[in-house]
Amino acid sequence: MELRVLRYFLMIVQEKTISKASARLHVSQPTVSRQLKELEEELGTTLFTRGNRTIQLTPDGEYFANQARQILSLTDKTLTNIHQETDISGAIYVGSAEARSVLTVAQAIGHLNQQHPHVQIHLVSTDASDIHSQLTSGVFDFGVVMDPTDKSDYDFLRLPGESRWGLLVQNSSPLAQQATVSLDDVAQTRLILPQQGGSARIHAVFGLTQEDLNVAATYNLLYNASLLVSAGVGNALGLDGIVNTNQSDLTFVPLAPRTSSGSSLVWLKGQRLSAAAQALLAQVRAELTPTEN
Repeated sequence: MELRVLRYFLMIVQEKTISKASARLHVSQPTVSRQLKELEEELGTTLFTRGNRTIQLTPDGEYFANQARQILSLTDKTLTNIHQETDISGAIYVGSAEARSVLTVAQAIGHLNQQHPHVQIHLVSTDASDIHSQLTSGVFDFGVVMDPTDKSDYDFLRLPGESRWGLLVQNSSPLAQQATVSLDDVAQTRLILPQQGGSARIHAVFGLTQEDLNVAATYNLLYNASLLVSAGVGNALGLDGIVNTNQSDLTFVPLAPRTSSGSSLVWLKGQRLSAAAQALLAQVRAELTPTEN
């Protein structure tokens, strides 16, 4: 299986027709069709269902497309990091939860960029489960995860600062008039919950079980959850400082008693980091080291 064929396949996935994919690839349509047929024969499965105008992925095709993206992402990253100049260069992939403490990593990236402008950072907002998967597969170099998270597979640095939990509500909600919300308020409202860690995480942080809650929806990015709140789906349980509620129809009401979560920068134990990734890790450590006056 050649990487070139994987790129052909993903272009077909993107364009949904072989003719458009061929034009984008600057390759003849018969060549692309033949390569797709040979790929399906090699895999022993059908990747597409052919319609009158477009083609759709089969379940096997959906799975293979996801794997192909990871393979090509890892390949491109590896080639970039191998073909380095005298100055440190290369690509670094960081999967990150949404949290104020990401600012420390952002500051490290800014200082690294000043020293090594040929290093390129790819920051992907996602959850702990995907971070673990992408670190294990070698796509991500680092992750930023919220506590509590099982870090037995990781080396890690705790990041400074904590984010406070609360409810994101509509301004018209009676809860928006309160200075804080209680766990009883949380239990009595229709909730939009973070996907990260699921019910086990909610129980670990708040002591609430699935049976205690009225769950309307879940999310992995709080900005998207804020749109659900605006649409009246429910109130989003999340961390402060992520969604800017100024001049919006939303209010963040903190939980009382105060409940906060910290975060950590993680990477796989035993993972051999590229020169660029080592440089970023050193810069994060420098950000965490107090300067002497």
